[in-house]
Amino acid sequence: MPATTLDSLIFRDIFTTEAMRRVFADEQRTAFYLEIEAALARVQGRLGIIPAEAAREIESKCKIKNIDLNKLKAQTERIGYPILGVVQQIVAVCANGLGEWCHWGATTQDITDTATVMQIRAGLVLVEAEMERIAAALADLAHRYRLTPMAGRSNLQQAVPITFGFKAASLLAAFQRHRQRLKELRPRVLVGEFAGAAGTLSSLGADGLNVQAALMQELGLGQPEIAWHTVRDRIAEVGAFLALLTGTLGKISMDVKLLMQTEVGEVFEPFHEGRGSSSTMPQKRNPISSLYIHANTALVRQHAAALFEAAVADHERSTGPWEIEWIALPEIFLLSAGALAQTRVVVEGLQVDEAQMRANLDITHGTIVSEAVMMGLGPYLGRQRAHDLVYDICRAATTSRTSLVELLARNPEISKHLSRTELERMVDPAHYLGLAGEMVDRVLAIEQQARS
Repeated sequence: MPATTLDSLIFRDIFTTEAMRRVFADEQRTAFYLEIEAALARVQGRLGIIPAEAAREIESKCKIKNIDLNKLKAQTERIGYPILGVVQQIVAVCANGLGEWCHWGATTQDITDTATVMQIRAGLVLVEAEMERIAAALADLAHRYRLTPMAGRSNLQQAVPITFGFKAASLLAAFQRHRQRLKELRPRVLVGEFAGAAGTLSSLGADGLNVQAALMQELGLGQPEIAWHTVRDRIAEVGAFLALLTGTLGKISMDVKLLMQTEVGEVFEPFHEGRGSSSTMPQKRNPISSLYIHANTALVRQHAAALFEAAVADHERSTGPWEIEWIALPEIFLLSAGALAQTRVVVEGLQVDEAQMRANLDITHGTIVSEAVMMGLGPYLGRQRAHDLVYDICRAATTSRTSLVELLARNPEISKHLSRTELERMVDPAHYLGLAGEMVDRVLAIEQQARS
């Protein structure tokens, strides 16, 4: 009976995805074991290390239909690892005792680690596809709202105006960096393991490296320069990458939640009938996807830390740290998949209220552009005097709820240098966007180049 949110009939497609569950399911993991054993037999038969007849027989029997998973469960509980149980079942279905050549020269961890890398490879394909869809949606938002002014915020307070396109482009730039990280880590991480008992391939003698090279070629994986049974940086790097990626997803969810607040109301998650409704407060429109993204991404970071713990392994074959990966790595991928899927839903259907963004720029009676006024007065009054004068006028505007431009125009020290028309332009948030548009264009140019 499913007991966790990742397997729950009710919750599983909220917190993860069916596609990623299939990658890490018992059936697929066992199928990868069989694919490796079949490739090993094929390579060793071709190299004359095992009889060609045995190689053909083993390869023909390395099919998931020949594995009784209930029996494998019992074997694994008795032995402690699933690989020997898989091999025993294959040996049993091979004709004429030819199955005895199965798993020749290999060790349990060789098959397990290589299967894990194959799961990582399949999982990263799914991750990359979601990344690209999210990046495309962010690029669309950046382009569409390139010059849509909104309040930039610092310490949850209005700071200076930015544009919503600028906010979207800054997130898109992070996805561009994640894209580069993924490209760089694949050659380091997608490396198989075939090294024998203590990593020296002693069971195969002089043929060991030839078998290793041919096996990795068959599987489409990199050949290790040396055994990595207890040197686990490859696995930890994947966890670190997904922690970084989902950290950006968490950032998106945080901003969406804050911008959906009743007092802000600048963006909203996509609307569906009944979604985000309260059981007692009919007026509410709660963020939903953003909540799940926040929860998932927090757990990814915690599980990534566990992979770093697993990297502290003893000698040439470890006594427990390895098994940490068995728990943490699948959950990292499953939770990341859920966060990516929920983020895609948010950014592809995000509802943006440009009018409310503009209205919120005006709630401080113009003081959000006090920096612009200070810099504009600097050449006439000096920077420090301009700062102190504008500071006092901003306080007066806030307490009296009078517009900043009105108080500026009344001040004789200012009015002798700047007309009201000049002051009105100075305090218009749309005229104090800096180089937001140009920065958006730079990010979009990088994105276009990446997709061309």
